[in-house]
Amino acid sequence: MKFLFILFFFSMSNILIYNFNKDSSINDWRIIDDGVMGGKSRGDFYINSDGNGVFEGTVSLANNGGFSSMRYVFDKINLSDQTRVVIKLKGDGKTYQFRIKDKLNSYYSYITTFKTSGYWEEVEINLKELYPSFRGRQLNLPNFKSDSFEEIVFLIGNKKKESFKLMIDKIELK
Repeated sequence: MKFLFILFFFSMSNILIYNFNKDSSINDWRIIDDGVMGGKSRGDFYINSDGNGVFEGTVSLANNGGFSSMRYVFDKINLSDQTRVVIKLKGDGKTYQFRIKDKLNSYYSYITTFKTSGYWEEVEINLKELYPSFRGRQLNLPNFKSDSFEEIVFLIGNKKKESFKLMIDKIELK
């Protein structure tokens, strides 16, 4: 009985941000490509037959382009003892950015990059290591230290023409 209580208490400290499955609605996820600035990159987002979220497409450098992103806006998530975002994903060996916004009306995001392995893996992101950035430039502001956030973004923009595919199973706070 004691083991069950400890397990229950431990699991209560995790906050599920999104768990993809075959019945997931992706209406709250938006693709934003460099087309907003005249670029030609194209991203797509869908649920595959295994129930994973799939972000894929091509990045083009034409017309000063070079990025594709997918965004998820949600009701504010308050952090208590959570310090890390853990993402179960399968990438294509490429480098992606993970971004959060503590307030939707902020002009900047807090970001970090992660490289995928080509295999299913859990990527752990320490929230305090996310640094403020706007349009690709690091800002002279403190790293993330807010007690909440309202948006997450996955972005690819490696300054080269390339196709990409990122499959996501689950995103949670620990």
